[in-house]
Order: sequence, then structure tokens, then C-alpha cells
Amino acid sequence: MELQSRRILLGVTGGIAAYKSAELVRELQRAGATVQVVMTRAATEFVTPLTFQALSGQPVFTDPWDLRVDNAMAHIELTRGADGLLVAPATADFVAKLAHGLADDLLSTTALARECPLLVAPAMNRQMWGQPATQRNVARVIEDGVTVLGPDSGDQACGEVGAGRMMEPLAIVEELVAFFTPKRLAGRRVVLTAGPTFEPIDPVRGITNLSSGKMGFAIARACRHAGAEVTLVAGPTTLPTPAGVRRIDVSTAQQMHDAVMQACAIESSPAGTRSRSEATTAQGRPDLFIAVAAVADWRAATPSGSKLKKRDGATLPALELVLNPDILAAVAGATDPPFCVGFAAESEDLERNGQDKRRRRNVPLLVANIGHQTFGRDDNELLLIDERATRRLPRAGKHELARALVEDIAARLPPSNDRSRR
Repeated sequence: MELQSRRILLGVTGGIAAYKSAELVRELQRAGATVQVVMTRAATEFVTPLTFQALSGQPVFTDPWDLRVDNAMAHIELTRGADGLLVAPATADFVAKLAHGLADDLLSTTALARECPLLVAPAMNRQMWGQPATQRNVARVIEDGVTVLGPDSGDQACGEVGAGRMMEPLAIVEELVAFFTPKRLAGRRVVLTAGPTFEPIDPVRGITNLSSGKMGFAIARACRHAGAEVTLVAGPTTLPTPAGVRRIDVSTAQQMHDAVMQACAIESSPAGTRSRSEATTAQGRPDLFIAVAAVADWRAATPSGSKLKKRDGATLPALELVLNPDILAAVAGATDPPFCVGFAAESEDLERNGQDKRRRRNVPLLVANIGHQTFGRDDNELLLIDERATRRLPRAGKHELARALVEDIAARLPPSNDRSRR
């Protein structure tokens, strides 16, 4: 649970999106957090305090003069020991109070007297959101160090469509997890691959594998949580894109190769060696490349343009295979390459085969799946192989493993201004 032991003070203001806050309490608890709710008087017109008390298992506070607090200073005591004050929904009125330091009820007074970070999830009509006054207030609270989550765009309770919707509860929890994650990769750019590839034999058949993409997507998410700018090159998979991650969808190994070369700003020189494109390097090159995808080693030399028919008595069609490009080797072999991490799925002699692959690809770190039946599972076990030793990450959920792996990789990266150690 990614918010385990976190104490969240949830502020609820008077907007129709307050009904989503009940679900938000549940999702925060599922993530491991303890939740206590503070409501404005207007919020109680939409959802009763009893609802939030039943869901959170904690007393709900609405009155600045609440005598349940020993010193009658709820606005000071409530945030002591809290990891964060999250206001969702945050109305235009509440954002305006924050911007101008107003404190005329328990929630706004608590926000002003807080001893913890403040995050707000705005929710209002699209016209209210678009007003210059609201935008000035939002800019001011951001300048004051408040984290603003959203808003989303879409259908609104008034029947209109546009920006101003409160983010969905699961999306808010995701942003909260990212907020509390140490930013080990702040300022870094990461490119990674995930999922299988599909090599067509004819229009309906192809060569592929059982990779689900779960490990690669989990690593992309963990990199983004750690503060990186992430580009994910994904083979065929139905997994949702992690929030804040740029995704490029491909199908074949050649398409994945081309997308990675572009994302890593690598191009072929006339001599056949690989170098960085000066134009794209100026925009910022990646610091890290992680090759997680299960890329097909071979493809059909000449895919059929029409479906190959099965005919009684006919011999099987001959299928000539050719090698696909080695994406990891191509990136690692470039001039001034990013820090490269490879993945391996071996069915036997894991450490020897993994070390051999690491040397052949000339990468500083190779991550081997322990056990070849990991495709599609939600858990895994990894062996980290470098030139000095191996280290095992014991079996755990793929999101947990991804966080541990990103921590390890971040510790290996040279300073961002030190290119000689790449």
C-alpha cells in the first residue's frame, strides 16, 4: 500500500463534487492512509458529516469552536502530525481565500495555520475556472507553494462541458503517491520500452510472446513518481498509460527501434555508426534508457500480403526468418549514450546467461527475471547484475519492485552534468 502510515487531513468544500470525496476517502484508505475529514458549512449541504465519519472511522470537524479538542484550537491541532492537507473539492471561493490569506471558517483557518504540505483539487463550473480572477488566484497559490491537482475537463453537473471538473478519486490518489515519493530522478529524462512486439506473418498471424507490459509500465510510473520526464515506447498492450507519462505505441521490433532511436536522439551516420542528432540533443537528451520490452528476436523476411490458406494435402508454407535490430545494443553503442539498463528473461543458468548478455550489450546493469513464467503476473522476483556482483530483489508486486529498482538505478546514475561516466 503506497500511502501506508500516511495521515491525510481531507478538506471538503461546498461543491457538487463533494460526493466524489466519499469515494476518495475509501481510495485513500485502500492505499494505506488514515483519513480525517474537515468540512465547510457549505459542504454539509451536499454530504453529511455522518457519511464521512462512517467511511473514515474518524470524527469529522466543521466548527472552529469545536470543544472536542482539548485546547479548543482545532485549526492548529488538526494538522499536527498530518502528512498533508488535501482539499478536494476546492471551490473557487476557497482558492480565493487561500490566495488572499483569508481565514473565516475552520478549514481556511486550518490551511493558514498548517504544519504540513497543502494540496488542492479545484472543482467548479468551466466559466468560473476560466475567469481571470480565478486564474490569478490559482497562480498565486502555486507561487505560495500549494500543489494544485487538476482540474480535469469534461461533462459538468450544470450540463456544460469544459475544464473545471475535479479529478477522479483514483487519479487524486495517484498524484498523492507521486507527491510523497522522493524525487531521486528530478530533472532527469528517461526513455523505456515495455510490452511485447508483434511480427506479422500475414495480415492475421504473427510472431509474438506472452509479455503483458506490466513490469515496464510499473517502472515508467515509478520513474515519473521519482520526478523524471518519462517517454514510454509500448508494444501491443491494453494497459492504461501511467499519469504524466508520454506514450508512443508501436507494434513491430523495427517500429520500436525507430521510436527509441528518435526518443534517444540517435541517428545513423554515413559510416554506419550511431551518433546523437544535434537538433534533438539541443532539446535535452535522455539520461537513462531502460529496455524492459520483450522484443522478438526474429521476424518474417517477407510477410504475406494476404492470408496464408490451409489446403488439404498441401505442404506447410516455408517461413524464412531474419534478425530484428537489437535496440539495447544500438542505444548502448551510440556516441555518449544514456545510462542503459537491460532486462533478460532466461529459462536456465540465470546469472551466467544474464552476465553474458550484459557484457555483449555493454551495459552497466542488467535486470533478470527470476523464473521464466513471469509474463502476465502481478508479482515478480528480480536479479540485478552488474560488473561487480549480483543483488536479488525478493518476490513482490511489480509496483513495489519498480520502486525498489528505480531507487537502485538512481543511486547508480552519475551527476547530470557528468557525462564522462555514462
